[in-house]
Amino acid sequence: MTTRIGYATGAFDLFHVGHLNILRHAKEQCDYLIAGIVSDEMLRQVKGIEPVVPTLERAEIVRHISFVDEVYIETAPDKMDAWRDLHFTHFFKGDDWRGTEKGLRLEREFGTVGVEVVYFPYTAHTSSTSLRQALDIITQGASSPGALALG
Repeated sequence: MTTRIGYATGAFDLFHVGHLNILRHAKEQCDYLIAGIVSDEMLRQVKGIEPVVPTLERAEIVRHISFVDEVYIETAPDKMDAWRDLHFTHFFKGDDWRGTEKGLRLEREFGTVGVEVVYFPYTAHTSSTSLRQALDIITQGASSPGALALG
């Protein structure tokens, strides 16, 4: 029987239940789960966002989740670079990627090396984007004149 090595990657910044769900579902589908943490530099370069929690702290958080067997820090945008280092057999992603240009490209590239791309339901009600927006509102409100004045 072949060992199913899973790879679930993400920023895992502002860790929330959607992240936990992806990792939980991924572990249910494989024997060994590697969580890929996108580095601060890659988040800035590829997504144009400034992480709230630094790479090494995000890696430490994810490393201590019971269904994660290993953590890998991604420093290159090409997921095939991660595959060359790790040789996983299954790649897990939220279904917000299904049918998109990025998702189809991943499926084609991974198909050439026998990796199956598996999609899980995206947790729409909680996302890092919505958490960032809420933090921006709080931050902007706190910076307005008199916002932090004590009564």
